[in-house]
Amino acid sequence: MKGSIIKRGESWSVVLDLGRDSTGKRVRKWHSGYPTKKDVESARIELLGTVARGTYVPPTKVTVGAFLIEEWLPAKRTTVKPTTLASYEMHVRKHIDPRIGGISLLNLGAAQLNAFYGDLLEVGLRSGAGGLSPTTVRRIHATLHKAMADAVRWGRLPRNPTDSADPPQAAKAELAILEPDELRVFVESVQRDRLYAAWMLAATTGVRRGEILGLRWADIDLKDMALSVRQIRTVANYQVVTLTPKTDKGARTISLDDRTIAVLRAHRVAQLEEKLLFGSVYQDEGDYVFRREDGAPIHPERFSSWFKQHCRRAELPPVRFHDIRHSYVTALLRQGVPLKVVSQRVGHASPMVTFAIYQHVLPGDDRAAADVGARLIFGAL
Repeated sequence: MKGSIIKRGESWSVVLDLGRDSTGKRVRKWHSGYPTKKDVESARIELLGTVARGTYVPPTKVTVGAFLIEEWLPAKRTTVKPTTLASYEMHVRKHIDPRIGGISLLNLGAAQLNAFYGDLLEVGLRSGAGGLSPTTVRRIHATLHKAMADAVRWGRLPRNPTDSADPPQAAKAELAILEPDELRVFVESVQRDRLYAAWMLAATTGVRRGEILGLRWADIDLKDMALSVRQIRTVANYQVVTLTPKTDKGARTISLDDRTIAVLRAHRVAQLEEKLLFGSVYQDEGDYVFRREDGAPIHPERFSSWFKQHCRRAELPPVRFHDIRHSYVTALLRQGVPLKVVSQRVGHASPMVTFAIYQHVLPGDDRAAADVGARLIFGAL
């Protein structure tokens, strides 16, 4: 096995001599396009190493865009949830393919990826009026990393080029929350709303939007005062889809308080009255706890829009519906509810996830810890 270096015009090439095929014909593979002798010498060493390790990938004209759109995305359609696929497709078609889709898959390197990330940060918006946030760019990097890892696994690449790239660090955003007294103001302000039970449930359990909208009456035990999360309704590619929770911990059963149970009982009665009022035109599919007056399911985006309207009317800070969840978790942790219990109630994959997000609100007193430690060893002064 040999690897020669040849200069043609202004660029350099590595020519690998891979011996002879079954017919006795000599097999030579050209790897071209290296701008400097230093680059081509490094490439020669790496290529010879891949041949020796059995991971050599012959040169191909397949581009990054062709691989992602024609091979990778179709393969993902049967292996990931619709929401994940929608995210992948948006990243590929909106950001990756227009900028680096024409680059040869085998020639994609860290320098090109770093330039790509920098471009997204400066002018990543489709309007060209500004850049994407570091967090968004890191999500795009994560999509690329997954795609390139699959390319390596499928024998299309010898190594993952994103491993050597430097995506921007995501800025740690401050959680927007409502304090308990503000939550009380919100709940009291929506008492006459027909979805009062949904707003109450969010405030007293921290359940997600999709979990609330996917909730069925079969998932609520009014007698034993418990709620089971078994499905979610969310948006993927502008379409509403019904999915199972992402993790085993997301599918959970949690206890409900007396007030929330009373509000749910009243909501059940009101819903049955609406069903009688609409008669045969009532849309009764799905057994959903929260639906429109005629029984039709509620679109998640419309639900969030209603929430923002209620906040404005109550003259509360402009927060997202998901921030009610942050508010709930923060309030529990500040009151000393065990981390494991909070994590289980809100469906985090583990208490460490809860800790990573909310460690800044966990109760703690360094001075008190110093005093306690000394007393344990030496006794009280």
